[in-house]
Amino acid sequence: MAAATPEGAAAVVAFDYATWAVRYPVLAQAVTQDQAQACFDQATLYLANTPAGPVRDLARRAVLLGLLVAHIATLELPQGQGGQAGLVGRVASATQGSVTVSTAYATLDERAAWFAQTSYGAAFWAATRGLRQARYVPDMRRRRPPWG
Repeated sequence: MAAATPEGAAAVVAFDYATWAVRYPVLAQAVTQDQAQACFDQATLYLANTPAGPVRDLARRAVLLGLLVAHIATLELPQGQGGQAGLVGRVASATQGSVTVSTAYATLDERAAWFAQTSYGAAFWAATRGLRQARYVPDMRRRRPPWG
């Protein structure tokens, strides 16, 4: 996760490895502080960390960026260290002899599919649903009718 900077000039979220490690202890065992910082820097490509970004609440933005850091770290870790280890979606079929499990995660568009690769990405995608919907902002200027 991350710590919010003072409300003054910056109003951005600064990455705090200690806080992130408490929230994601399994990942913290395999991800160094420098690696997590690099993942945070990459996460800001997907969610703007600016005062004018879509998420104005710094605490909420910190949680979302923390999820993205966990998602990116999981994608980049070798499988032996926990990368890509978790299944996402409902179990569609399972076999016992020689173990086979397949999952299904509804129909996804290309953007959602990248996030659905990990449980952290799926949580981020669900939490940001409202950010992907159009917002109608009415024009407040008064207009004269064309007929008079």
